[in-house]
Amino acid sequence: MFGKPLVAALALVALHAHAQENAAARGLAATCASCHGTDGRSVTKEVASLAGLPKDYLVAQMKAFRDGARPATVMPQIAKGYSDAQIELVADYLSRRPR
Repeated sequence: MFGKPLVAALALVALHAHAQENAAARGLAATCASCHGTDGRSVTKEVASLAGLPKDYLVAQMKAFRDGARPATVMPQIAKGYSDAQIELVADYLSRRPR
């Protein structure tokens, strides 16, 4: 009875939710751009490029910075501002960027 219209409506809702999540991920990743470059592609050797790195690696590094397990100058302060969910979101976004 509801068949195709219901499936279409659910697909639109899912697409909208994905677009909002992607926008949130882009917003979080934009804070990385001043040091790590647009979409995580650094323009200097001194700062690591993040684009295309494995998501699990990015998550582990951010959590290590946040939890004080990996020392650095600025990253521990920045990472402390991210929740686990935000770290997952930005890591997923950056891992999907071309290198």
